[in-house]
Amino acid sequence: MNFKPSGALERLAAALLVLAFALAGWKVLQRSPASPFAAPSADAPQLPRAHPPAQQRSPDGRFRFEAQFVSSSPGQAVHAASLVELRDGRLRAVWFSGSREGAGDVTIQSAVTDATGLRWGAESTLFDRQALQQGLWRYVKKIGNPVIARAPDGSLNLWMVNVSLGGWAGSSITWARSTDEGASWSAPRRLVTSPFLNISTLVKGTPVIFENGETGLPVYHEFVAKFGEVLRISPQGQVVDKVRIPGSRTSLQPVVLVSGPQKAQVYMRSGNATALMASSTTDAGKTWLPAHASAWPNPDSALAGTMTNSGTQWLALNPAPRNRETLALLQTATGGSFDGVTPWIVESSANPQARTSMGDYERLLTQELKARGASDGEAQAYVASARRQLCGGQSCSQEFSYPYLLQSRDGYLHLLYTWHRTRIKHVRLDPLQTLEAAQAAPGHVSSGK
Repeated sequence: MNFKPSGALERLAAALLVLAFALAGWKVLQRSPASPFAAPSADAPQLPRAHPPAQQRSPDGRFRFEAQFVSSSPGQAVHAASLVELRDGRLRAVWFSGSREGAGDVTIQSAVTDATGLRWGAESTLFDRQALQQGLWRYVKKIGNPVIARAPDGSLNLWMVNVSLGGWAGSSITWARSTDEGASWSAPRRLVTSPFLNISTLVKGTPVIFENGETGLPVYHEFVAKFGEVLRISPQGQVVDKVRIPGSRTSLQPVVLVSGPQKAQVYMRSGNATALMASSTTDAGKTWLPAHASAWPNPDSALAGTMTNSGTQWLALNPAPRNRETLALLQTATGGSFDGVTPWIVESSANPQARTSMGDYERLLTQELKARGASDGEAQAYVASARRQLCGGQSCSQEFSYPYLLQSRDGYLHLLYTWHRTRIKHVRLDPLQTLEAAQAAPGHVSSGK
């Protein structure tokens, strides 16, 4: 996702954009009074202790979970899923899908679980390039990264990355609203994040809510420099303030974990494939401490996080310095550090440091796809898509990436992630049972405050 400007127009745009960023990060036109982070709902349900889901053992043998595939079209490249709980307890997932990332045929897809919350229904298309072009009255070259979340007024918001010129570094954010749980959506609108050019803003992380009804949307920039910001968006969908996370010059895709009315932590992907970057605030996001490297490596890969109603913080990430062949969960107490905790492995290749032979790769993927209900023809199409994106020569890289975390009202923790760039996978687990199992396992390292 790196954009290298060429030509007089691109050089001029780059120079002007750098100047715009230098003007104090645009401390916006309609600055609103500071507001603390919203507290979790006081009537949040307790974690269920009966009727756990059907479970399989994790690769490291330390906990159990349920896994299934979200609907996705065989043969497509899929990525960047996010998730929201509907009023009736079902889940709605969104992701982008197309012949390849950045292709003109990429669409924003969605699927919903059935009434029991256990199985995913057929997928549908929410937006494509043509719909965005008609709604925005402007050319759209490509679309990507959708994030869905519930607004303070009860409606659903959907933010999407779109590009009119150049690569991902030339992105802007488009958003739409639904008042019927995602069955229909308003006309798309541009989110104005800068008074000049309004480009180089992308979204990936889960929004947070302020007490005054504003939404905090974590965003990032890739043009000229990489850095993270948090936008504050009014109930009417307008950006009223934004704050850059200092010291995040090579960081992107921030994830915000709120631990109190004034306190939060942010974790960011390293654009240099070094360490997971971290920062914190003690004034509800008015200012952030300079970003610093955590103890966890980061292979230039996205992460996700959430705070549970029992007061624990979770991260999902690729805990390796070089690739995305292992996906793990980390847990700590409210406001605690993830450094030094024992990871819980959700999915991993047998040998994460080595590529897999083409034959073994096809066999592994086909075996799981068919075990989860794919027909022979569907399995072949899924494998062909994965091979096209992740294989070179006679070997392949396994990939479990771009996680998204959500706790539903029944207490279960839901993890969505990209499975070999060809399917979206859904893992459901009971966080208390997972914590109890991990703490009882040999070699457990306690999380600290």
